[in-house]
Amino acid sequence: MDENCIFCKIIAGEIPSVKVYEDDQVLAFLDISQATPGHTLLVPKRHIPDIFAYDEALAQAVFARVPKLARAIKAADPRIKGMNILNNNGEVAYQSVFHSHIHLIPRFGEDDDFSIHFGDHTAAYTNQDLQAIAQKIRQEVQD
Repeated sequence: MDENCIFCKIIAGEIPSVKVYEDDQVLAFLDISQATPGHTLLVPKRHIPDIFAYDEALAQAVFARVPKLARAIKAADPRIKGMNILNNNGEVAYQSVFHSHIHLIPRFGEDDDFSIHFGDHTAAYTNQDLQAIAQKIRQEVQD
């Protein structure tokens, strides 16, 4: 546990939260901002700053709970039409609490005040460019 981490304090019960699920590995609770109704955060109980610090066992434990929670959130409100599942890593990627967490954000329609933008840069990359990027990544993949 990190004594300065708000999520560690929530896990320890020092700061109140609205829990939706808990087991020995993870805690899921409602995000205080509620980007949309039902917006839930899934956090490992062990303090871990971001995805880059995960080991395989922790990844299995945390990510295996995502479908269970997604189904429960969707079943809890028949108005839900979809769900964004986000994991931000690093300040530039909009991570604001540096204890790894996954956002499950229910989607009710195009007017639910939540959006993501993916720029289309297709014209900027040739197949050769893409192959070079992929080769660099493949060289770094570790078993």
